[in-house]
Amino acid sequence: MKIAIVGASGAVGQEFLRVLEERKFPLGELVLFGSQRSEGRTYTFGGKPIAVKRLQHNDDFKGVDIAFTSAGAGTSKEFAADITKYGAVMIDNSSAFRMDEDVPLVVPEVNAADALVRPRGIIANPNCTTIQMVVALKAIEQLSHIKTVHVATYQAASGAGAAAMDELHEQYRQVLAGEPVTVEKFAYQLAYNLIPQIDVFTDNGYTKEEMKMYHETRKIMHSDVRVSATCVRVPALRSHSESIWVETERPVSVAEAREAFAAGQGLVLMDNPAEKEYPMPLFLAGKDPVYVGRIRKDLTNECGLAFWVVGDQIKKGAALNAVQIAEYLLKQ
Repeated sequence: MKIAIVGASGAVGQEFLRVLEERKFPLGELVLFGSQRSEGRTYTFGGKPIAVKRLQHNDDFKGVDIAFTSAGAGTSKEFAADITKYGAVMIDNSSAFRMDEDVPLVVPEVNAADALVRPRGIIANPNCTTIQMVVALKAIEQLSHIKTVHVATYQAASGAGAAAMDELHEQYRQVLAGEPVTVEKFAYQLAYNLIPQIDVFTDNGYTKEEMKMYHETRKIMHSDVRVSATCVRVPALRSHSESIWVETERPVSVAEAREAFAAGQGLVLMDNPAEKEYPMPLFLAGKDPVYVGRIRKDLTNECGLAFWVVGDQIKKGAALNAVQIAEYLLKQ
């Protein structure tokens, strides 16, 4: 296998390197691509240094089997034809193609087989918040069809990239030192604050991030489920959290839900309130699964269920999900 990573110097690109090595992905050659600014940077993989090549409109992808792309929607759109021209499967981590009818949007635990039908040679990786939510929803959907979902997300600084994490560190230092606070990556200071906006607002008052959760969930789950989301940036460094309320067609008991989550693919049940055991982002950064806790009946709806999920959005929410798609293709 000849594998390429596009956007190798970014936070997700670096996570791709770690995940491929951790999972001993069967590759014979790895090629790294980046912008002009990243060209020539060297990263170590398998004990060997690999220099980043500049992404250009040429034949560099000839012979590549799978290309993991994470360099932004504009770059993905511009270079998709170059990447797929010679038969490479492009697994794209941007928003460029997610809602295109002829591009599968895949979370392996939920709809892996969709990856087999890819007329353009492109498979889209969903938004990080959607990925961790649908992994949990799948377990409940198997018990009873989910009609509606209300979700509030608590999204870490790393969702905006490595520079955003650095900015949060620096903001805390500046506040404690009594210095003016640097604000570049977010609309407002994030340290000691919450920002109830991720991405731009649309005409209906929801942000694009919130609407992604609506549309992507329906496409992935092949469902008429309706999703209403509020996405909030919080001053955690890494791993997103979500508070989720679902309404099912029939009442689902807490015991049923716990059993389904415990058996669910890609899920870990962490739900022992008596011992103060529940998922928290501080302790789950770098982990593969989606963790579920705080499972309880919705007091306002007999068919309602509430629970809390945490997942590392750089890992499962991006790089790991894409690599799992590639592993599925290899098995097939």
